[in-house]
Amino acid sequence: MKIHPRCTYCLLSRIHMEAELSTDDEKLTYKAIMGGIDILNRMYAPGMPAAVLSTMMHRKAYEILNDNDPYREKKELSSMTAQRFLPVIRSHVFNGDSDDAGTFKRAVLAAVIGNYLDYGVMGLDVPIDIFDRTFTEHFKRGLDIDDTGKMLGRLDNVVYLADNCGEILIDTLVFEVIRKMGGKITLVVRGAPILNDATMEDIERFELADKVDRVLTTGSNAIGVCLDEAPEELREALANASLIISKGMANYETMSEESYRPIAYLLKVKCDPVGEDIGAPLGCSVARIFE
Repeated sequence: MKIHPRCTYCLLSRIHMEAELSTDDEKLTYKAIMGGIDILNRMYAPGMPAAVLSTMMHRKAYEILNDNDPYREKKELSSMTAQRFLPVIRSHVFNGDSDDAGTFKRAVLAAVIGNYLDYGVMGLDVPIDIFDRTFTEHFKRGLDIDDTGKMLGRLDNVVYLADNCGEILIDTLVFEVIRKMGGKITLVVRGAPILNDATMEDIERFELADKVDRVLTTGSNAIGVCLDEAPEELREALANASLIISKGMANYETMSEESYRPIAYLLKVKCDPVGEDIGAPLGCSVARIFE
């Protein structure tokens, strides 16, 4: 996905947020924002990949703040929220018809709704306090774009690109269904903290390695998947996958720039530029495959 002019001020608002999460020092917050503005002035160019600019801006902010994980408390809150409501979410997924197609579709829907557990997207109100109510409302509405039927025959060797903390616990329901159907899963998380994305720390803390066949990392703290910084093992996994499942907007921004197929994007559309690019209005629940 290419950069949109609206991305610029959204990125600056996110840097402002993470600075306030990291410090009470207004001067340091000012420096972080000015660092982001400097990157914009020097590097922004129409048509450049969106994630390239966002990675540079966030890395500069982290450097100025001297903080490699300003979202740590938000990540904890997301994880605790998902853990608290996981039994209810699980009941929605597994209490319907028992055929593979129906169960897989419900698990994917649950994972997409879990993509709400995000912070710093301009205009997004994360429904932590009422997540159970929000989940139920969106579950009843279903997927606005539903290509789950096209995914069913491609689940033998899945590479699953995870997104945020918290929602990765809901993703485990998708893992469970795929493995029951005989598929294997390579789970991919960030190589180091960036925003509120899941890392190996979450894998170890919640013992998620037992729920998949292999765990890899992106090799860095780049936004989404930066293949220039990714280990060869990940590039090989992507090339050999029967299906890549890409979770969330950051992974969409990066993987939509690549030619790997087939790839399925699971996400909540939380900003207009992503919605316009993938072809779905703001707020939509999307499970779209590109073959």
